[in-house]
Amino acid sequence: MTTADPPKGLLHRNVKAHKSDELSHHVGSHDDVQEEYLQQWHKHAQKVKLKVLEQVQDQLNDILDKALTESVQPFTGIHPTVNGKMATKPSRSQKMDDGKVFMARASLLDELFEISHIRTIYHMFIAVLLIFCLSTLAVDFIDQGRLVLEFDLLFYAFGKLGTVTWAWIVMFVYTLLVPYCALVFWGSLYHSFPYKLGLSLGTGLILSAIQTYVLGLFPIYVVIENQLPPASRFIVILEQIRFLMKSYSFIRETVPLIIKNTPKEGESPRFPTLSSYLYFLFCPTLIYRESYPRNTHIRWNYVGVTLGMILGCLFYGYFILVRLCVPVFRPETNQPFSKRTMVLAVFHSILPGIMFLLLCFFAFLHCWLNLFGELLRFADRMFYKDWWNSTSFANYYRTWNVVVHDWLYYYGYRDFLWLSKRKFRAAAMLSVFIVSAVVHEYALAMGFGFFYPVMFFLFAVFGVVFNFTMNDKRQSPVFNVIMWACLFLGQGVQVCLYCQEWYAQIHCPRTENSFWELVTPRSWTCNYQR
Repeated sequence: MTTADPPKGLLHRNVKAHKSDELSHHVGSHDDVQEEYLQQWHKHAQKVKLKVLEQVQDQLNDILDKALTESVQPFTGIHPTVNGKMATKPSRSQKMDDGKVFMARASLLDELFEISHIRTIYHMFIAVLLIFCLSTLAVDFIDQGRLVLEFDLLFYAFGKLGTVTWAWIVMFVYTLLVPYCALVFWGSLYHSFPYKLGLSLGTGLILSAIQTYVLGLFPIYVVIENQLPPASRFIVILEQIRFLMKSYSFIRETVPLIIKNTPKEGESPRFPTLSSYLYFLFCPTLIYRESYPRNTHIRWNYVGVTLGMILGCLFYGYFILVRLCVPVFRPETNQPFSKRTMVLAVFHSILPGIMFLLLCFFAFLHCWLNLFGELLRFADRMFYKDWWNSTSFANYYRTWNVVVHDWLYYYGYRDFLWLSKRKFRAAAMLSVFIVSAVVHEYALAMGFGFFYPVMFFLFAVFGVVFNFTMNDKRQSPVFNVIMWACLFLGQGVQVCLYCQEWYAQIHCPRTENSFWELVTPRSWTCNYQR
């Protein structure tokens, strides 16, 4: 052994140490690979789990729909068939022909408020309302040395309620009696009358003429002739629209059944009862059925809490107007028009705009409809869905207001496809958008007392574009952010432009009643500096 060679024992130990290092390095790299493989497998398993859950949910929905359909068949006498035979699985065209199925279910927010985390968000909005009250008290005390809350703007907005009451009674009595009596008159003669088409056309034209006068022109006359304030205007106009939609649904749902069910000799045709129609006029749905799922009792505690929330939302809206809108847009604070002032005004209006959106949703679609649903023991409370989670505007439009969407779908979109033999689906969707935009703009124009088609432009132009571009294929959370950003900006534009036009109408009133004076916005030409 030379001096350069290491000892045999030392060499053996070095070899063992080197092998141990290689082994530990190999084991460590193997563990990393295995951990990465496990992560990939976990992600894959999650995807498979979601797909399986979706398939199971779809199958359960089909089973429940089939069970519900079969359960109502003995009462309706309608059995799904394909080419004269019983269908084992409904086709897409059959699903289009099926009407809305009502079932007992709670509103989504009522279920979410059972979760403490969601209830905390509700408490945060209550805290903001209290801050608005304290802010108003502090400003009034500093400016005028008093601690009394005055709701003069609220009393002005809901003025002339006596006129509103008698106008509503006229519309209600007409909607209750005239369409029902017209249906009974037509139905009692239809099967024995030799000229069925002439009878149907004559009755339909006469009823349409009376509808146009009583539910069309009469509310407009009341609003304009009596110079009703804004909130009172909205009550009359929205009730006008509701009665029109309800009466149309009643006729649309009952006429096909009367035509189909020919009475036997010596028997009278079967008509819906007046009590079922009266119940329909008050229950929170726009789709007529002779009966609905009902709860066993009324929860009076729920009624009291819901009524309190409606009043809270009313004061919430008042404080938003007084603290965030009036100080900015009243003529004393208006600056000369420029691009800079317009952009700043729009972005300043985003906060009150989105708060108005959430308030209208919560006050009407949740509280108001649930209040009537509880008082009438109406069990189907799906007035909206989780529209806030939408990643597409197509889904947002379907889930924001389910009550109105059902009416537009069954009597607008679906009937359009039936008339066109299931062609022109895009045209059917576009026609529904245009009708909805026109009705929204009509309500705002009559409610505010001036024509400024901001809502129509946003709804019929941008709404249609977003509906076809941001469709249901968009599932990324990024599109939910985009949807909320568009809602924020759209609400800011509406609040800004409508507030400017409101004060322009006051500061620069019309000098004549020509057509162009009526349709030209005053805020475009009004000079606040004179």
